[in-house]
This record gives sequence, C-alpha cells and structure tokens, in this order.
Amino acid sequence: MEVLTSYGLCLPSSNSTSLVEPIMRTVSSLLLLGTLAFQAVLSRPEAVRIKREGEILKRSVDSFIATESPIALRNLLCNIGTDGCHASAAASGVVIASPSTDNPDYYYTWIRDSALVFKCIVDTVGNEYSPDLQEQIQNYVTSQAKLQGVSNPSGSLYDGAGLGEPKFHANLTEYTDPWGRPQRDGPALRAIAMINYANWLVNNGYSSTASSILWPVIHNDLAYVAEYWNQTGFDLWEEVQGSSFFTVANQHRSLVEGSALAKSLGTSCSYCDEVAPHILCFLQSFWSTAGGYIIANINASGRSGKDANTILGSIHTFDPTVGCDASTFQPCSDKALANHKVVTDSFRSIYSINKGIAQGKAVTIGRYPEDIYYKGNPWYLSTLAAAEQLYDALHVWDKQGSITVTSTSLAFFKDLVPSVSAGTYDAGSSTYTALHGAVQAYADGYFDIVATYAQANGSLSEQFDRNSGSPLSAYDLTWSYASFLTAAARRAGVAPSSWNAGSGNSLPESCLATSIIGTYSSATSTSFPSSQTPQIGIPTSGTISTTTPCATPTSVAVTFNEFVTTTPGQTIKIVGDIDGLGNWDTGNAVALSASQYTSSNPLWSATIDLGAGQVIQYKYINVGADGSVSWESDPNHTYTVPVSCSTAVTKTDRWQS
Repeated sequence: MEVLTSYGLCLPSSNSTSLVEPIMRTVSSLLLLGTLAFQAVLSRPEAVRIKREGEILKRSVDSFIATESPIALRNLLCNIGTDGCHASAAASGVVIASPSTDNPDYYYTWIRDSALVFKCIVDTVGNEYSPDLQEQIQNYVTSQAKLQGVSNPSGSLYDGAGLGEPKFHANLTEYTDPWGRPQRDGPALRAIAMINYANWLVNNGYSSTASSILWPVIHNDLAYVAEYWNQTGFDLWEEVQGSSFFTVANQHRSLVEGSALAKSLGTSCSYCDEVAPHILCFLQSFWSTAGGYIIANINASGRSGKDANTILGSIHTFDPTVGCDASTFQPCSDKALANHKVVTDSFRSIYSINKGIAQGKAVTIGRYPEDIYYKGNPWYLSTLAAAEQLYDALHVWDKQGSITVTSTSLAFFKDLVPSVSAGTYDAGSSTYTALHGAVQAYADGYFDIVATYAQANGSLSEQFDRNSGSPLSAYDLTWSYASFLTAAARRAGVAPSSWNAGSGNSLPESCLATSIIGTYSSATSTSFPSSQTPQIGIPTSGTISTTTPCATPTSVAVTFNEFVTTTPGQTIKIVGDIDGLGNWDTGNAVALSASQYTSSNPLWSATIDLGAGQVIQYKYINVGADGSVSWESDPNHTYTVPVSCSTAVTKTDRWQS
C-alpha cells in the first residue's frame, strides 16, 4: 500500500487495480484539455493577461484535482451501506447523507441526495466500466424498490403519495418525526439516475434486465411526477413550501427521458408525453425579466429568489446536444449565465471571506443570501456547482465553435472581458479566445476556493465558515463529494449523455395544469443476472473494496473548533466523559487556544488524540480569570470518532446558549 501522507489517506499502490482508476484517467485527460484551452493570443493585452493568470491558476487546480479525486470517490463510497467504512449500519445500497450523528444528525438516507450520488456513479460507469461500481448501482436499485413500498407520514405506494417522503432511517424504515414534507424532487431524480443505468443496459444488450427490474421502479416515480408535479412541496433546502425551479426542471427532464426509455423497451409512457410540455411551459415562469435571474421558488414568499437552487437545476438538466437552449435553461444559455452572475454577486458582500474580490472573480457560494442555517455560510456543493455550470458552457462552446453574447448575458461577459459587446464570436477570433480563457479561469477559481477551504485530509463537510473558512456542519457530506467528482469530470471535458432535451423543448401554445392519476405497484423483481458486462467497448477498470483498504489508525487527531465570543482573561476549555477530556472534572478540562481568535472570527481550538471509533460526550466551559466556571447549555455534544484511513479530522461547534 502507498500512503498519501499529506492527506492521511491510504491508496492502492501503482500495481493495484482500483475503482479510482476511472477518476484518475479523467484527471489525465483534463491536463490535455487544460493545455488546449489556453491558446496563445496576439495583439490583445486583455486576453494575454487573462491567459497568463489562467495558466497559473490552472496548474494549481490541476494539482488539487489530481490529489482530491481519489479521496472524494473513496469517501463517497464510504457512505454507502453496508460495506462503506462509515455506513455499516445502513442497508445495502443505501446512501447516508453524512456519518455525522450529532449537531447535526445526518445519519439518514435522503431520496434526493442518494439519487444525485448514484447519478454520478452511473455516469462514471458509463465512461469507464467497473464491476464494483455496477454492483453498487444494482444494490441501490434493489434498496429503492423496497423503499418505494415503505408507508410513511407522506402516504403509501397505493396512491403514490408516499413517494414524496424526503428521508428515511438508514435501515429503510420510515422517519416519523416532524419534517418538511412532501418534497417532490426525489422521485424525479431517482427516476433520472435509474433511467441512465437502464439506458446503459439497453445499449449493451441487456434490455430484459432494464424492463423487468428497473422499469417497474422507474414507472412508479414517473407516475408520481405526472400526477403531483403541479402541487406545491418543500424545496431542496427543505425550508420553503411552494414551487421550486430545481424540482420542476428535473421533473420535466425525468418525463422526457422516461418516454424515450419506454420506447426503447418496446412500451410507451403516454402520461410522460402528455404532461412534460406543460411542465416545461410552467418552468418559463421562473424567469424574472425585470431582475434578470431565475427565481428559485414561486408560490412562496419571504426571499429574493436568488438561490443556488437555480444553478443546481441548470447543471442537473445539462444536455450537451441542445446547445445553449434557453427554454430548458441550459448552462450556456443567456438566461442561465445572467442568473449565474446575479446569484454569485448576491454572496460577494455578505461573507467576510469574499470581501474585496472583484466581479468576474470566483467567490464562495452559499444556498441563498438570506440563509440563517448555522448562521448562513458557503457550501462546498454550491461553490462547485458554480464552477460546473461554466465548464458545461465551455464544453458546448467548444463543440459548436462559437460564443454568443446577447443583451441578457452581456453583463455576465462584461465582468470577464469589459470590452465585449453583444454578438456571436467564432472560435479562432481574438474575442472568442479572450472570453473562453476568462470563463475557464473563472470556473477554475471556484475549484481553487474549495482547495483553499477543504480540510488537510481532503475531507469535504457540508459548509465552511463565512468568516474563517473553517469546515462546519456535517462532515464528509456525500453530496459534497459527488459535486466535486461531477465538476471535475466536466472540467475534463467528460459530458453526461443526452436526455433527449431536443425532443422535449417545444412549448405548447398555452400552459395547463395537466396531471394524470397514476397507477402504482410494488417492484418485486430485484435479482440481477450475473455478468452484465459491457458489450460496446467501454474501457474496463479493476476493482476496489468499498471498505477502507488500509490498516485503520488506532488514534485520530481530532481538532475541536469552538466559536464563542469571550472577553480578556477568559479561557474556553473542553471537558467530557473520558480520561482524555477530564472525566467531567473541570479541573482536568483541556484548554483551547485563542491563537486564531479575532472579533469577527471568535475561534478557540485544540487538537486531541482520540481512539478511532470512540464515542464521546462533551461540553465546553468558560473559565474566568478568577477560576469561575460557566458551562454552555444542554444537551451534551455526542461525537463518534471516524473509523477510516484518515488520521486527522475536525469537529466544529458553536457555544450553546
């Protein structure tokens, strides 16, 4: 085994076969792509400056992606049951959102997150076959077939209503506590992930498997979309009830490609064909002509509507065969680019770590500017989504050989090349080269931000602090890793397969709230035939265990970051239920350091060696200059030290008052 010491992660040696090989081959291809992206520019000082700056940034991002890609894939697989090193308590094929079980507890499976993770895995298999990844996909299909039949607070399978339930326990039992339900994006996203794998099976001669095992599961989800799409639900952030751009865009996609799959299987999806055009028609109402951006949620109030929801909606409905189509808000469309600017700019002034960064330069991106969850911070997946949209656009421009600037997208492009005006610029022209290089550098800037604020061991949490950049909230968020992998693939020029958007982007004469009552039945055929290997020459990689392929360290250096405002003479300490934390004796509590403390970033920190897998309870105390002790409020913090190859992790908390 070869140990990547700077990240504390064990990787296979060069003569071992591995599931990370597809990712590493992607890395190799991006090096060539990046070289081609920055062509020499003559007699254009502005373009020459962009080129030079971009080349320096590109080398830095190349290095980060090469190092982080195998870490991201391995950590993603660690969060899939039952073999994943963080998911032993999860059912087979079940994705846990995060191993975090306290503040916040994300040890659940969300339909949305799981579908997006497996869409990433299916795309990887489509690009380079791996039998182990294929087994993971099959386990996922089996788990979802079972999950569709689990009655829950949203309903049951009888009338389809239960398919709108957003999350379940990792053992596939219902979650009955209060929650924002229903959430109507899950069935559409799950259908999309499975349709992509069904298409792979059909293309490789396994139509019978797609028909007998996948189609019954897909049919239930498509029926749900066709029946319930015009009813409100909670958005992907699970906070606002209304109609969400992200949800509606993916609902439209699912029906369009569901219809195409049905035809390839010798059947039909008449409800898909009837409803899809009206969903697309409704999708147009999310565009604000006056504001020049996509409104994230309508039929809802209390927010500006500027939201990463809309960027995520664009990249997850990217179809490289339809160019810059505006009706489906393709990433390079003038509306999607204008929206990218508005959403990005909405975060420039509200995060301290973004202060002083000019327009046209990458900044950290959160969910929406009014966010108060964990006091509102940047998210890794939102920042990566901003990069991915631009890589999608670059892919299409390279393919079509031109960039078109319209009055709608002009402000976006002027941030990058101030001298540009509306028009179409062919490849080879000085303006095309300047725009292309500037967009490439802009996209790379978002990756550089993630490289800056990722943990030293490559771990990606849910958020990072708006003032200090320290990781926050759930650690090892599975969706963060999937977002990294898809953005890296797009940067390498690896585009997803078409979802037939070109056949589904015609608008009807008028929008109707057409819905069709669906029929639903349990998918009982879930035993996959063996040896469903590629028949069309897809490169084949070796295998890697989804468990940790190294000797698990017995000791893990856990850095405890506590954010709390103090006055001179006060010291923050941590005390808990083990010897290393003083056994609740405040006299033996471990003092934290204020070496990084500022008024805007009140950080106290200490690193303590703990046993891998050790479960602890602890609290923070404030010790005055006179020795007086003040405890933070209940409850106790509970933390399980990760069991993985990592030898260093970070736990971030805020004073409970």
